[in-house]
Amino acid sequence: MKEHLQHRIFSIISQIAAEMDVQAYAIGGFVRDIFLNRPSKDIDIVIIGNGIQFAETVAKKLKVKVTVYKNFGTASLKYHDLEVEFVGARKESYRLDSRKPIVEDGTLEDDQKRRDFTINALAISLHPASYGELIDPFNGMTDLENKLIKTPLNPIETFSDDPLRMMRAIRFASQLNFKTDAVALEAIKNNKQRIDIVSKERVIDELNKIILSPVPSIGFNHLFDTGLLHLIFPQMAKLYGVEMIDGKGHKDNFYHTLQVLDNICHTTNDLWLRWAAILHDIAKPDTKRFEPNHGWTFHGHEDKGARMVPKIFAQLKLPLNEKMKFVQKMVQLHLRPIVLAQSIVTDSAVRRLLFDAGDDIESLMLLCNADITTKNEYKVKKYRQNFELVQQKLKDVEERDSIRNWQPPVTGNDIMQLFGLKEGREVGIIKNQIREAILEGEIPNLREEALNFAILKGKELGLNTVATN
Repeated sequence: MKEHLQHRIFSIISQIAAEMDVQAYAIGGFVRDIFLNRPSKDIDIVIIGNGIQFAETVAKKLKVKVTVYKNFGTASLKYHDLEVEFVGARKESYRLDSRKPIVEDGTLEDDQKRRDFTINALAISLHPASYGELIDPFNGMTDLENKLIKTPLNPIETFSDDPLRMMRAIRFASQLNFKTDAVALEAIKNNKQRIDIVSKERVIDELNKIILSPVPSIGFNHLFDTGLLHLIFPQMAKLYGVEMIDGKGHKDNFYHTLQVLDNICHTTNDLWLRWAAILHDIAKPDTKRFEPNHGWTFHGHEDKGARMVPKIFAQLKLPLNEKMKFVQKMVQLHLRPIVLAQSIVTDSAVRRLLFDAGDDIESLMLLCNADITTKNEYKVKKYRQNFELVQQKLKDVEERDSIRNWQPPVTGNDIMQLFGLKEGREVGIIKNQIREAILEGEIPNLREEALNFAILKGKELGLNTVATN
């Protein structure tokens, strides 16, 4: 244990604890992560006494700045690569309509009781007389060994007091690949409506951490099974289920989405590409139709899904900026490479895909590869081989035609000068015709050829070029 406390910050805390004759403990995630062999830069220190005064003394000794949060009774400092927060031991009580606790001074035991989970209630003494001693009143070490998320107190009380802990329980299960105590899961089901008193920003912060976990489906399955998903993200819960007509069913789009999400986590840590995996089929429930001679269809789900993205981002308090536009683009285009992989790949189709995807083409291909969830090994092999052909074609066409992030070799201003026009319908027509001709491979992506083509198309519209000096 003591080998994990070699950093100078701990010896300073220990020295000051002796000088001030107070007990000091490292507690929470830092201690948990010692036993999980996970790196941790955030350290919580509990003082049996005045945490702010203790922090100020430590900061003075280390010659660093301390930030005090009097309303919360905490203080924090940065030392090298560590973020250290100090708080006096306390006990908490809650009102039904608020997550904000009523706080009183307390003992170490009181402080450990208020912790969310047993694995986060572990404490290590930093006082010289008991340095390195582990205090574990709720058998957190046993739960660590059994890979179990469990609350120190009755989970109904824990989750009712602070409903965000329901999300945190599921998040830790997903991040650590732990099981969640069955009694705790039942308590989440029974208290799920309490999530309404938690701000959307705090909920989405936990949801994003689930999405960034190694196997996000663990978290999403818990969210669905407890009913939390139906409250915080109903559009995703709506994907669940299979409908049968005339003996024909479609795949369960909820579990398909989770498989795509898990798949893409093998190739990227990009939160927004993982969001694209979540939302790629989000419009399937709204576009689902049964055609007697064909079966189930979801025509246009990519277009409708792309239109749904801004509303979902606004609802979840996700950023309405370039990140949202990226996700929207991925949802809009996610079928395109798959269609190419199923058919003969033409240069013009590849040019159009490069034109529409731009610098996001690699992300799109990652999403489409993750979207292959069939259990048919022959189909998987065929899709992957065809995707390799598409990717090679993308590379070849881009090297030859430079279509990615394409800028027209002839601009609207060029066309206006060429024919002596003002802005108007004819300029737009000729610009579009140049673009289509380049994408179809009728002319190369070069200025001189594009100008000659513009003159030809202008004549078809009855336009004449003007003389230039």
